[in-house]
Amino acid sequence: MASEMLFRIGIVSDLIGQVFQILMTLALYDLFRTADKKYAALMAVLGLMIVPIAMLNQLNQFAILTLLSTANYSQVMFYVSQFGYGLFIAQIFFGLWLFPLGYLVIESRYIPRILGILLIIAGFGYVIDSFGKFLFPNYNPTIAIFTFVGEVTFLPWLLIKGAKMPKIKE
Repeated sequence: MASEMLFRIGIVSDLIGQVFQILMTLALYDLFRTADKKYAALMAVLGLMIVPIAMLNQLNQFAILTLLSTANYSQVMFYVSQFGYGLFIAQIFFGLWLFPLGYLVIESRYIPRILGILLIIAGFGYVIDSFGKFLFPNYNPTIAIFTFVGEVTFLPWLLIKGAKMPKIKE
């Protein structure tokens, strides 16, 4: 409770981040729909599915605030763990979203193919870690720590280098 405002800012930041997920997904759909419309649509659907799950998961954070303000500390850890599991559910769709995105990067040739391969590898890391946590309660999700390279290089690449679109003949 000593850092309640910081906690609330974190919740709002996560919600704003989900709005950016929507905008990014739509921009990537627009970029890749000429490469493969079906895979671009699949990528968009999976990317947009992350948003309501992640936003609804923030209710666990508000429950924590409510319980702390009423001095009901015994249930706080329950909601902390529920929030963590909610993240793993969203992470499943995040991992699945990276598969068609990686495929589109490889097939489109707008961006270096190696980034597409790294995105697919990152997708496997997220999916394996999520299902591992659900199947084995003592599982320590660490695979994504080593496979995230694709996603942390993809967005900076787009921002700095951009996508090299094929020239349109007049």
